[in-house]
Amino acid sequence: MNSKQHISILQALPIFGGINAHSIEFLLARSTTCNVLQHQYFFHQGDDAESLFVLEQGCADLFKLHDNKEYFLRQLHKGDCFGEVALMDLMPRSASVRANTDCEAIELPRFALYELYKDNLEQFTMIQMNMGREVSRRLRQADERLFDAHLLKPYT
Repeated sequence: MNSKQHISILQALPIFGGINAHSIEFLLARSTTCNVLQHQYFFHQGDDAESLFVLEQGCADLFKLHDNKEYFLRQLHKGDCFGEVALMDLMPRSASVRANTDCEAIELPRFALYELYKDNLEQFTMIQMNMGREVSRRLRQADERLFDAHLLKPYT
């Protein structure tokens, strides 16, 4: 995949919406492509977080472990971004991601975002705001699923 294709893919994602091509090239120059084979892990719940990922090929499952049981959260597909929550809150990974098929992803390290912060504060801030919006959108979806599952009791 060439640079222009990578830029187009990233600009179409909510986290990189409104980010100019120069800033995306800046980040891509500091990123790597990682290949994760079927049934292998991108990361495990509790791992330190050093990067976020953008899935370019394949699909993977996002799940949490509790009492040695796996609880499925959602399936990730081409174009999905994951791992950004731990970059925002500076805490260990809150869930695990395992490849369902052979996968290829862009791995964007934390230091690349820090270097963008030093190079272009406005673009860095836009990415941070976009990440906050995306995390908020997922929180709203989780709230709706919780409500739909009737786990919430009526207030009155």
